[in-house]
Amino acid sequence: MTNIEKSTARVLSGMRPTGKLHLGHYVGALQNWIKLQEQYECFFFVADWHALTTNYADTSEVKQSCVDLVVDWLSAGLDPERATLFIQSHVLQHAELHLLLSMITPLGWLERVPTYKEQRENIKDKDLGMYGFLGYPVLMTSDILVYQAQYVPVGEDQVPHLEISREIARRFNGFYPRKVGTNAADPKRDHVFPEPKPLLTPAAKLPGTDGRKMSKSYGNSILLSDPESHVRAKLKTMVTDPARVRRTDPGNPDICPVGDLHKIFSDAETLAKVNVGCRTAGIGCIQCKGWAADSVMRVLAPMQERRVKYEDNPKMVWEILEAGSTKARAVAEKTMTEAREAMNFSHDYEPPKQTTMAGTK
Repeated sequence: MTNIEKSTARVLSGMRPTGKLHLGHYVGALQNWIKLQEQYECFFFVADWHALTTNYADTSEVKQSCVDLVVDWLSAGLDPERATLFIQSHVLQHAELHLLLSMITPLGWLERVPTYKEQRENIKDKDLGMYGFLGYPVLMTSDILVYQAQYVPVGEDQVPHLEISREIARRFNGFYPRKVGTNAADPKRDHVFPEPKPLLTPAAKLPGTDGRKMSKSYGNSILLSDPESHVRAKLKTMVTDPARVRRTDPGNPDICPVGDLHKIFSDAETLAKVNVGCRTAGIGCIQCKGWAADSVMRVLAPMQERRVKYEDNPKMVWEILEAGSTKARAVAEKTMTEAREAMNFSHDYEPPKQTTMAGTK
């Protein structure tokens, strides 16, 4: 990728502050973010307002959860010198654009979003009949458009969720063409918002210790902050190929959750030993799990070494977020200047030009 592409293409993504991250978060998003920060101009944010869409009743842990989340980011390798890390609620332009976009977004668009229907059906212990929950795609769209981001990293299954942001951007641009003369990097651009494109993230199958998708709500996760003793203890309980009832029974690593871990974290030599040893019953599941733990710890150990300085100094983390939020506000305000001018809501007043009768002075 050329330097020109790196300097002009902008990427935006965020995570809700729901506590410490696990290996699934790392494999599914964070690992990719670390690569993207070397290739694009990246904005990564803590989506604390989004957390309110389902966890609005108790906000006592939000601030600490923001710090915990960013400690994991920094420990994993996100670099505030290479990417802008910030808190959503510290950039009020997100809220302003959310308000403006909510005025032009049809109700039917929001009601047909797949996640809206799924969560209303699956989350029974909370009242989700709130405007904020229905309107979260508009806030998500504002998060993206306020930075005029060209790309949003998503998994293939999330591409349909990005389409509503593209539709809202098209609708805004259709109603409010960009005014000629607006201060922008591209004076030829006739629209305020680019339509964000998906930047597909490779999806790895990462099971939890019970074989289901790794999730803290299932109690089957391995945290990025888990010490080695906890990692090894958790992996000892991990389910394996059900065909291996006895030590002498051959197994199939392609249908074994521990085999899936090896495919993601182990090197070629270990993978070869697992494939041969499991299929011939040359190794037992305990030994195989031990090798998986070795491979996982090769990834986690450097993170846990880096995280010490951040855990011991949360003020440093907060200062990183405040510096990033300051930078994000400046970028977002440039976008909002364009959006306000396009909508005739500019903060600057210009009196109407006076016309004269033909032939008079």
